[in-house]
Amino acid sequence: MIELRPAVLTDAEAMAEVQNAIHRAGLRSSPVDVDEIRGRYLEHEHSIACTVAVEGQRVVGFQSLKRAWVDNPYDVAVGWGIIGTHIDPDAGRGGIGRRLFVVTRAAAETVGLRHVDATIGVDNRAALAFYAAIGFTPYRERDSAGAVGYRFDVDGPPLV
Repeated sequence: MIELRPAVLTDAEAMAEVQNAIHRAGLRSSPVDVDEIRGRYLEHEHSIACTVAVEGQRVVGFQSLKRAWVDNPYDVAVGWGIIGTHIDPDAGRGGIGRRLFVVTRAAAETVGLRHVDATIGVDNRAALAFYAAIGFTPYRERDSAGAVGYRFDVDGPPLV
């Protein structure tokens, strides 16, 4: 059974392992270390929420939500949300991302976000399909980055 809970600093190593499993599967361009996880997700000044999915004692995925800031690396409008979903390939396709998004969407509503961006590599078919399935729609291309921006309107219809 998969439990969802807020991420804590002691999850950093397990979260890094999730992203590194994604890297080893050829779905992420580079590995990460614990310090990167802490800086990007657990101690980021613009973080709104970071939720982990835990099976037994093992973190099998996580989803983060940040408020976009000036000069963010995704070129997302200031004040929008920025989402990132990371699921261990061995645990994928089981509805974990969808369950995480229920928590993330509630966090977005709580802080008054109107829009959330998911910037996705154009060759990441699984991520493109996932975000489309939960209600995100393409709204911009980032040609130089090889990515497409998908948006979710927080005040849109509820997730089914």
